[in-house]
Amino acid sequence: MTQALTRRMIGAVAATLLLATATPVRAQDALTSNAVTGAGSTFAYPVLSRWANAYKRWVAGGGDFPMAGAGLEDAPTAPAIDYEPIGSLAGTMRVKEAAVDFGASDVPLASGELSKLALGQFPIVIGGVVAVVNIDGVAPGKIRFTGPVLADIFLGKIQSWADPAIKAINPDLKLPDARIAVVRRTDGSGTTYNFTNYLSKVSPQWKETVGSDLIVKWPTGIGARGTTGVSQTVKQTANSIGYVEFANAVQQKLSYALLQNKAGQFVMPEPRSFQAAANSADWAGAKDFDLLLTDAPGNDAYPIVATVFVLMNKDASLNRSRNAFNFFTWVLDKGAADAAQLGYVPLPDSLVKQVKAHWRANYKAGS
Repeated sequence: MTQALTRRMIGAVAATLLLATATPVRAQDALTSNAVTGAGSTFAYPVLSRWANAYKRWVAGGGDFPMAGAGLEDAPTAPAIDYEPIGSLAGTMRVKEAAVDFGASDVPLASGELSKLALGQFPIVIGGVVAVVNIDGVAPGKIRFTGPVLADIFLGKIQSWADPAIKAINPDLKLPDARIAVVRRTDGSGTTYNFTNYLSKVSPQWKETVGSDLIVKWPTGIGARGTTGVSQTVKQTANSIGYVEFANAVQQKLSYALLQNKAGQFVMPEPRSFQAAANSADWAGAKDFDLLLTDAPGNDAYPIVATVFVLMNKDASLNRSRNAFNFFTWVLDKGAADAAQLGYVPLPDSLVKQVKAHWRANYKAGS
């Protein structure tokens, strides 16, 4: 049996990789471009892609802090941000190896692990994880799931769309007497972590037999790599169900489900319900922003809400770190509208101030 990789084990994995590489290549030594490089979360890819394009236009137009070496008159021709969506676990490994300027992950690391890895972390945006289906005649926002029913589907206990447990919460929906095709991630995924963390909170059997992690031993289903792999497999597979980031579901025109929240309400996945869940977060009391937002309280709170965290080396070169912090300053100061248009929730002003204070206290280039 393959043991799942927990967030607490990331440090051990990173250490092993570093020992296996006698002379690790540092990004600031290998890169010839001024582009800030990043890798990791597929959950964050839609908004990071939008931000990267907007930031490049802003820099080209003479923004307040153009990239070092971009020139005073000529707009940079290379992309300002080069981001590879390879999953949260792989992104954490890349930044630890200094192969990129930053990693993006939907899973916060504990302070002890950050210290071992010489990394700092901070949030940049909040969004939702949604269950998506491909059932003939079922439009977005029409099918409902409770947490226990969703867990039983991914456990393989509920195998047909005609199961009484599904019909009981969807009495007016015409569902086929067809086998459910479960689609799930195979790579180390923060989306998986938040999805399984929620299932562990609502299903004792899930918690005991599968648990919550970036990689889990799935009881059933078709494996796919990355958010794109899951969404494409669901689109191509009749009577299927999967889980993806909300912006991806909208972009791919997938039918997403309402989920019953902790207060017993069936909630539509949308920025308003993501914000309602985020409002319960005690960021001021979370050391190094180590906080999850799944199964939040409140009548309007959507139950699977995740935060995108940026991981950066504290000892990275001043020049490359400054370029990265220039970008993230722009993200927090000017990127809210782009995030909201895609269905994400920008950080509240109080949290933005907390993040910037964290920069000043933990990074040479963060002030």
